[in-house]
Parts: sequence; C-alpha cells; structure tokens
Amino acid sequence: MNLMQEIIARAKANKQRIVLPEGTEERTIKAADRLIADDLVDIILIGNPLEIESLAAKLELKNIHKATVIDPIKNEKKPVYANLLFELRKSKGMTLEQAEKLVEDPLYLGCLMIKNGDADGEVAGAKNTTGNVLRPALQIIKTAPGISVVSGAFLMFTTQKEYGNDGILVFADCAVMPNPNAKELAEIAVTTAQTTKTLVGIEPKIAMLSFSTKGSAKHELVDKVVEATNLAKEMAPELQIDGELQADAALVPFIGKSKAPESAIAGEANVLVFPNLDSGNISYKLVQRLGNAEAIGPILQGMAAPVNDLSRGSSVDDIYKMVAITANQAIKS
Repeated sequence: MNLMQEIIARAKANKQRIVLPEGTEERTIKAADRLIADDLVDIILIGNPLEIESLAAKLELKNIHKATVIDPIKNEKKPVYANLLFELRKSKGMTLEQAEKLVEDPLYLGCLMIKNGDADGEVAGAKNTTGNVLRPALQIIKTAPGISVVSGAFLMFTTQKEYGNDGILVFADCAVMPNPNAKELAEIAVTTAQTTKTLVGIEPKIAMLSFSTKGSAKHELVDKVVEATNLAKEMAPELQIDGELQADAALVPFIGKSKAPESAIAGEANVLVFPNLDSGNISYKLVQRLGNAEAIGPILQGMAAPVNDLSRGSSVDDIYKMVAITANQAIKS
C-alpha cells in the first residue's frame, strides 16, 4: 500500500464531513460523486439544488443524491450562520445586515459550517482564487493556538528512493508566505512537522534550508534561518530539526557528514523548510517538472480546522486526493 492509499484508507476508517463550496463546478461534482461511491467521506455540496441536480444528470453521475446539498440562499440555518458571523466580526465593524448577505457566499458559508460544528473540513479553489478561499477561513476559523501564519506544504513523491522517506519528502512553505520573518518561519517548521506526522505517518526530520551550512556564509538571510531554527526548537523541543543547512547537506549523507558532521539531520532530512516563498515555490516546481516527481498540494497548515485550497487547474483526481488529505487533517485536529 502506497502513501496515498494509506491516506485514503484512514479517511474511510474514520469518515469526516467535508464541505465543497463550489458544488456546481464540474470537476468538483465529479470528484464528489467518486468520493461518495468509494464511501470515503460524507460530502456536503453548497449550491443551488436544481443546478446541482441538472449538472449531475448531464454528467450521468449516480451518487450525488447521497450528498447533503446546502442552498446558500434558502438554507434553514441561514439566521444561525449570520448571527455567528456577526458575533465573530462585529468588533471589525461588520453589521448584521452585512453578515446576512455574506452568508450567501458559499466560501463564507462553508467556513461558518465548520465553525458551527456542522462540517469537519473544506476544499475549494477549483474556480476561486487563493485569496478568496483564505479570506473567510482566516476571518472565521482563524489560525491554530500559538500559530500566527498559514502556510502551504507539498507532498513530493520523487523517483529518488534514497532521499527522504523512500523518496517521499515534505516541502514548505511553497504557497502562501512571501517572506516570513524568523518567528513565522519557525511556526512554518512546527506546523509542517505536524503535517508530516498526520499524513506521512513518520517522525519528521526537518532541515531549515539556506545558501549556507553551519556558518559557511555570513549574511542577514542566514541569520534569519538560524534564529528560526532556535525558535522552532523552543516552540517544540521534541522535534528533530536543524539549520542552517544547504539542500545537498540536508539530503545527501556523505555531504551532510562533510559539511555538518555534528548534525543529526544533515543527510537524513525528510522535511525541507525553505527560507521564503521564492525558493520554496521554485524548488517544488523544478523537482516536479525536471525530476518527474508527483507534487500533491498545497496542503494548508496552521488553521484551527482544515481548509484546503485547490489550483484552478486541478483535475478530478487532484480534488479527490485533496479531500482525502483534508479528512486526515480533520481526524487529527
């Protein structure tokens, strides 16, 4: 059984309620039909019921009738969700009238369902931007205790079995924070460790990456990584984490021994934390394209409850896998 099969099996064994706000989007409803057929999760679709029914008939989908369909305009809990949003945002100047209008937005409604205990996680982004997906999540669900930033991790399934965990590595942040400061970078390391434990099921060995290894270069960018490493160790003393390390020192045993002989992580890393979004995003795409690796993500981390953002180019299979991942995050939360 490969890792993705393990993630799917865990989801089946402990079914979660996953809300899909883009219930009238074709790839989303196809993935929902497959997820229901496989008995993976309990699906909640947000959208006009007649539109969903019509699209399901057009696509000859056989299982959508088993989903819970929530009409964002006419749902019976609309006053409950409007009052909840008003209470959460009134200190920011939101009026009840504004809240009553916003709960008709499926992205706000999905997050309010999670906040109210009516759903366990959300997957969206097939037709919405990352900003639109994240805005209500940050306003309603907010970040986890002790965490101030949301970041995006990728599961990297490489063909180089000698690296990471039989070729599987976790990269972060590759999706959200353009230039995290030392504290934010430390939080990214800690939340990526949790993602690794939850999804990969292994003890994370975290390398805080830089263009320097253990003082081989002097620069304020190196100083940030060193400070972040120390802060992460303070936040989570149980973690195996080291930095600053160059990528080859983090991954290749003989280089790690040469450049950082006293490091327990050098040459053994299975989690790579990048110093900024430039390096993280570029690296995962290079590994994916030039190294023929499969990249699954971004998996959003740092939220108080799981909300995941899709690429607008996502396939039905991508959505299926991201729902399974979201269910695993919900099980552990």
